[in-house]
Amino acid sequence: MTESSALSAVPLKSRDGVLRFYFGPMDCGKSTLALQMNYNHGRQGRRGLVLTKHDRSGGPQLTSRIGLGSDAIEVVDDLDLVALVRGHQQPVDYVICDEACFYTVAQIEQLADLTDDFGIDVYAFGLAADFRSQMFPAAQRLFELADEISRLQVEVLCWCGRPGRLNARVVGDKLVRTGEQVIIGDTGDAPIRYQVLCRRHYRAGDLGHS
Repeated sequence: MTESSALSAVPLKSRDGVLRFYFGPMDCGKSTLALQMNYNHGRQGRRGLVLTKHDRSGGPQLTSRIGLGSDAIEVVDDLDLVALVRGHQQPVDYVICDEACFYTVAQIEQLADLTDDFGIDVYAFGLAADFRSQMFPAAQRLFELADEISRLQVEVLCWCGRPGRLNARVVGDKLVRTGEQVIIGDTGDAPIRYQVLCRRHYRAGDLGHS
């Protein structure tokens, strides 16, 4: 028997594919983990694709707030993910899907097809709920279909020190609860920004200004 390590090559087609969904609020490290996972799988000799949609950089990239980044394929609403992967010039062993909450429900079904029909591992990362604390349709479908679901454990704190769970949209220093479901923004200073709050202060609309 030979000893194997975390970086041992994984034999192609040695097991079924898996669909995993990693979720959490903004600032919890979803994109950082996606980049690390892509790096680790690449070191194992596996071939993968990196997909994203509405990245904070504004371009076809997967970026993290701690300065890491990678080129990525931008997912648009009419992109067939099965056709994309199957049409790639080299066989694909895994797919990293950042910002998967913004994909269409049909594209989530396609991710499941890649896993079930072609044995491809799919690792999806995204928010569960929008600024109204309502689930994104794509995230809901991932909860329904994924083989494994993980809440990321990097703790994000509300201004009060409690665990941050909900993404509040802030316009003009006020929390808003109406508007388009998807408006791209970040957690820094901007006319439209997002702030992670605990449930108590999200429901109260309290941004911690004194």
